[in-house]
Amino acid sequence: MARQGSPIAGEQSAAGVGDAPDAVIFAVVELLETEGYEAVQLREVARRARVSMTTIYRRFPTREALIVGALRWWMDEKRYAGVAAGAAEKLSGSMYDDLMALFRTIFQPWEQNPHMLRAYFRAQAGPGGQELTEHGFDVVVPVARTILAQADPAFASDMEIILSGIIYGLLGQFADGAIAVTDILPALDRAVFWLAASQDATHAKQ
Repeated sequence: MARQGSPIAGEQSAAGVGDAPDAVIFAVVELLETEGYEAVQLREVARRARVSMTTIYRRFPTREALIVGALRWWMDEKRYAGVAAGAAEKLSGSMYDDLMALFRTIFQPWEQNPHMLRAYFRAQAGPGGQELTEHGFDVVVPVARTILAQADPAFASDMEIILSGIIYGLLGQFADGAIAVTDILPALDRAVFWLAASQDATHAKQ
């Protein structure tokens, strides 16, 4: 597991959750949200942010690092902000309900911004993309494991592996154009429902 808050390559500090992004990050986010990954060109970012190319290169050595930095800010603001530090104290006691509440917090912003999901999937596989993966793990995994702790330990371990595979597969299908962004949450809902039902059935037999 990565260090929480580890710096993005080329960036000394980033806006915190709830903070407005600076002009460079805002320009990149705007391009990603409206036009997609390919639209992020450094000259266009510099023009929109009204800064020099030198200023951008001082902070971000590559285009990929700039995109990762913008995605990191967007995810903290739009996705991870809802995964509150005290989320574990708000659990309902239903593994299905709690997991789906977590997944809705994470995936609903992507439903509203499908360009950002495509950009995330592409950036994740590129230079510096591991930072996005590790940061997501640092934020989401502790809450998910608290929820899964309601289950038998062996079952919880298997469920974590199964759900990780399902999520990665769904993201890949979306990136390939095989499914719509709005298909992701319903597919997760069905998977979580049947997995939770299996756990409930096992408990009922004991």
